[in-house]
Amino acid sequence: MLSIKYLYQVGHGPSSSHTMGPAKAVKIVKEANPTCDHYEIMLYNSLALTGKGHLTEEAIKESLGDSPVAFLTSIDLSKHPNTLRIQGFEGDLLKVDKEVNSTGGGRIVFVGDVSEEVHIYPHQTFKEIKKYCKSKHMGLHDYVYEVEGEEIKVFLEEIWEAMKSSIISGIATHGILPGPLKMKRKAPELYGKLKTNDKPELVENRLVASYAFAVSEENASGGIIVTAPTCGACGVLPAVLYYMHEKHHFITKERIINGLAVAGLIGNLIKHNASISGAVAGCQAEIGSACSMAAAAHATLFNLSMDQIEYAAEIAMEHHLGLTCDPVNGYVQIPCIERNAVAALRAIDACGLAYFLTDSRKISLDMVIQTMYQTGLDMHQSYKETSQGGLAFYFKEEDDVNCW
Repeated sequence: MLSIKYLYQVGHGPSSSHTMGPAKAVKIVKEANPTCDHYEIMLYNSLALTGKGHLTEEAIKESLGDSPVAFLTSIDLSKHPNTLRIQGFEGDLLKVDKEVNSTGGGRIVFVGDVSEEVHIYPHQTFKEIKKYCKSKHMGLHDYVYEVEGEEIKVFLEEIWEAMKSSIISGIATHGILPGPLKMKRKAPELYGKLKTNDKPELVENRLVASYAFAVSEENASGGIIVTAPTCGACGVLPAVLYYMHEKHHFITKERIINGLAVAGLIGNLIKHNASISGAVAGCQAEIGSACSMAAAAHATLFNLSMDQIEYAAEIAMEHHLGLTCDPVNGYVQIPCIERNAVAALRAIDACGLAYFLTDSRKISLDMVIQTMYQTGLDMHQSYKETSQGGLAFYFKEEDDVNCW
């Protein structure tokens, strides 16, 4: 597995696979081929179908600067769901021709090139990691620090600061989200409706939801967020961590960093053994993964056992199995923003269940990760970030007859 630095990335929304990945790819190609004066870029499959709503073209244009670019689209299911072909020209001469896969979380793979990425983790499953940690009498966060080095704590502190900033900014920002849906930003309203006489559980629900909405609305606006593990699922983990940090005086920054380390480890396992891309495995791979990471982080904040952490992460993923990725109009807004809030609350509930029921569990985290991946492979293409099925389809149908 790669360093968790490849999982947590700070950047502009609204999509790590459709915005961050393609922007990074064309920037690399442009810098390596400075004589190219114009480009032609073919977007395939999910990039072709939902690139407009995900601002793919705008992100690419920003990376190319003043260089003219023509965009083409194509459906070729033999290729990765998020594939782009970058052709750079000097006059009429083709100077570079690269095919790139945007695999999720901002990660890109140049087809045919030897990867320079270094896999630093010696264990590839949770079972292997747990066995090693128990033999060394160490926690999961200690394992991350052993593999990554103590300097990873500085990186995770920067990630935490970026997460907090996205929440603070999102709560304070009013207005309408970009795009034709004309979605009103709801985080300030959710946060502002708190009342001193509200029941404690209602206060918790509203606060957690407002934090998740805040980050997700920042993402939908193209603001700065942290992939956790993706842009579309960026609100879940920050909402849980921020709420717990605000609520409990004993949840120190050190515990938050430990929680981020363990969440990153869980996200890494999912990314390495399955997928975190909605175009590959549906929203279960994005929101499901984020919920699993947040549940593990939450359990870590409260110093639960390694088995309880695993069970919390497993419950969170298990109960997102089959979740489709069906963004309305291709925008990361409906149902994506609401799903972040629901998943944040579910992560907290998953941890509570794990605290009481770990001794009776039958399903391992490794098992549910493999199940999620196979479910994603079996899922029809229209439910994997193409906006051709689910809510995206019926929204269009109702809109066509002026019922919306």
